[in-house]
Amino acid sequence: MAVRIRLTRVGATKRPSYRVVAIDSRRPRDGRALEILGFYDPLTDPATVQLDAEKVNAWIGKGARPSDTVVKLMRQAGMALPPGYETIAPKPSAKAAPKSAAKSAAKSAGRARTKKAAEPAATEATADEPAADEHAAAEAGATEPAATESEAAPTEAPAEEAEA
Repeated sequence: MAVRIRLTRVGATKRPSYRVVAIDSRRPRDGRALEILGFYDPLTDPATVQLDAEKVNAWIGKGARPSDTVVKLMRQAGMALPPGYETIAPKPSAKAAPKSAAKSAAKSAGRARTKKAAEPAATEATADEPAADEHAAAEAGATEPAATESEAAPTEAPAEEAEA
């Protein structure tokens, strides 16, 4: 018989509270427990964790394995952790990682598409700006359009000839 130390839900709807129990691993999540070892109330500030350290250590001594959540609650309650449970970290969800990676890739691809679609419109707008300036100058009464940088005479060449 494989015994686990885990939480069972005992609270009402929208009012969660849990018992920490020793239970046969083949039983349903909220099935009959072998022994109640404590409780956890997440709604209080700070969350209430009460564990009977003697009972928990006795079950662990008999071979019961605490769940990751119970190990976190043991840390929170200030209990000494059994050997091998000091470095338990939350396990990343195998299903969530590819899904979120696919979503972020799709979002970035969508952004790239909208940027590419917006770029030609932006270049068209900049290409129309000089024409709009010329049109505005013509309406104001100017007969010649303003000279652009390419049409302006180079100022550096005469300065170099004067130095030589």
